[in-house]
Amino acid sequence: MRAWAGKRYWLVGASEGLGRALAQRMAAAGVDLVLSARNADRLAEVAAALPRSAQVVPLDVGDSASVRAAAAEVGPVDGVVWLAGVYWPMTAAGWNPDQAEAMCDINLTGCARVLGQVVPGMVARGAGHVVITGSLAGFRGLPGSVGYAASKAGCMMLAESLHADLRGTGVLVQQVNPGFIRTRLTAQNSFDMPFIMEPDEAARRMFEHMGTDRFKVSFPTGFSLLFRLGQMLPDWAWYPLFPRR
Repeated sequence: MRAWAGKRYWLVGASEGLGRALAQRMAAAGVDLVLSARNADRLAEVAAALPRSAQVVPLDVGDSASVRAAAAEVGPVDGVVWLAGVYWPMTAAGWNPDQAEAMCDINLTGCARVLGQVVPGMVARGAGHVVITGSLAGFRGLPGSVGYAASKAGCMMLAESLHADLRGTGVLVQQVNPGFIRTRLTAQNSFDMPFIMEPDEAARRMFEHMGTDRFKVSFPTGFSLLFRLGQMLPDWAWYPLFPRR
């Protein structure tokens, strides 16, 4: 079990949903938090509801200058947790260029922008903790997931590459792949969402994983097996499992 008290972690994407629930759990464990997202008012609400004081540093992960300025204000941290993301359900036939670009830019490139300001310092110190939130949607192509699935797959591959490079260096890299979580974003979905979790339950599972030295976790466990084993299925067997939307 990791010793959390007194550690300083930067949560990027902490204003609502999973990020907000994780902030509650980490603060209760004694972690000194830096909370970031675009909406300063929501961040202030999250910070006010925590059992210990937290630093609020608004930023736009889609803007390199904003990320650099925020990182300079935050300074060195023991850990960084990437939780930020945008989502719109989108089919290829209903392609929205602006939304597709935003999902790729915020969800993937935004992650690279933030980690680019944090990881080099951790490597130089030989210590640090990087947690990247992927998704079950990132394992294989899915209908109605133009932009989102691709961006999450990119985050997951980024985490795998960091893990491959940084094993044994003192910088721990972890990946968390949740399924459906009841949030403002998933409320846009008109289809059935099996095994949907409340944010607090997803945060509990995420925080438990963060307390281990294991690289990756995917949950809910049973539902995640479909996606993990699906990577081994041939195309002719995989795609008919999911009707086009």
